[in-house]
Amino acid sequence: MQEYRHVEKPGWKLSWHWLNKEVIWDMRGAETTEQGNCSAFASSNNLPHCCLRRPTIVDLLPGASYNLQVSNCCRGGVLTSMSQDHANHVSTFTMDIGSSPDDPEEFSIPYNFDIGVPGYSCDNATSVAPTKFSTDKGRRKTQALATWEAVCVYSQFRSSQSPKCCVSLSAFYYQNIVPCPTCSCGCSSSPCVKKGEMPPYLEQKHDPYEEVSPVVTCSDHMCPIRIHWHVKVNYREYWRVKITATNLNTMKNYTNWNLVVLHPNLKSVQQVFSFNYKSLTPYQNSINDTGMFWGVQFYNDVLLQAGKIGNVQTELLLKKDMGNFTFKEGWAFPRRILFNGDECVMPSPDDYPRLPKSASLSSSSSSTITISFVTVVFCFLLHLLLV
Repeated sequence: MQEYRHVEKPGWKLSWHWLNKEVIWDMRGAETTEQGNCSAFASSNNLPHCCLRRPTIVDLLPGASYNLQVSNCCRGGVLTSMSQDHANHVSTFTMDIGSSPDDPEEFSIPYNFDIGVPGYSCDNATSVAPTKFSTDKGRRKTQALATWEAVCVYSQFRSSQSPKCCVSLSAFYYQNIVPCPTCSCGCSSSPCVKKGEMPPYLEQKHDPYEEVSPVVTCSDHMCPIRIHWHVKVNYREYWRVKITATNLNTMKNYTNWNLVVLHPNLKSVQQVFSFNYKSLTPYQNSINDTGMFWGVQFYNDVLLQAGKIGNVQTELLLKKDMGNFTFKEGWAFPRRILFNGDECVMPSPDDYPRLPKSASLSSSSSSTITISFVTVVFCFLLHLLLV
């Protein structure tokens, strides 16, 4: 249900604890990672799919047998955000559940849910309105006997002890680039790969369905992802910005990446080049200052691992809000940037690119000249009246 955060590989691993001695007889669309001890059913013709008190469920992989599939299954546990792909943000599976022979209790709601993705914590299931199903082309509806819902929420602090991205800034009127803050995601003492070197980690075999720890290119900030915001051009009624996302992680491609930017002038975006864009209005349309960017499918929707082509970039054209627009005091730079739902480290506002002093002096001088000219003219007119 998240607008801009998705579940990446190795995907979700849903688990819970049975209140009684329930067993899973059969599954479609997913499977448990272990069967467990099913010796209590040794006399039966078929053994249950899983007899564990705490089963762990994983999504089937793409290409699973048709007789094992259900709708919205078989993506290896990957879920997209709602904004990027509304069709693939749902995952479904079905189960046939029974009781152990020595504990013929009625089915009870399981508890202690966990989705198996770093950063998420889940509450216990609660009873909600029964789910309804449409049949006969929508002319008839049936409903489940009961429906429960468990909600899982995300915390960046629970996900990782250190940030995962940082932001650098530049502008056409400022000769220097403001880099990411030093040690944004770690310090130089951490393992890293020098430019031009091949890390030994790439020579090792890795399980494609397990998360690999990032190995980043050596830098002062040590972040896997760097976002650069450049104020490029100033027009009479518009201004232009270039955004570049660079992957410094030598171990990972970021598929279906996205950026979320907070800036007051995003309410006046006129055109976005080479990226998809959606305005986000989390405050019920009262404030329109947040936008989401993501790649075009089959063109730049994959941010490749560190290297010459390990970056994606776009430019956006914004119409000036004459009541608020200014290049002073760092107004042209974003307030916040998130990459794949995680907030990036911003430079200190004191370090933001500033207008040259000459521009301020010329502006001040122009005002002084204008005031002096008006004073002279006023005195001259007063002299004529007196004469």
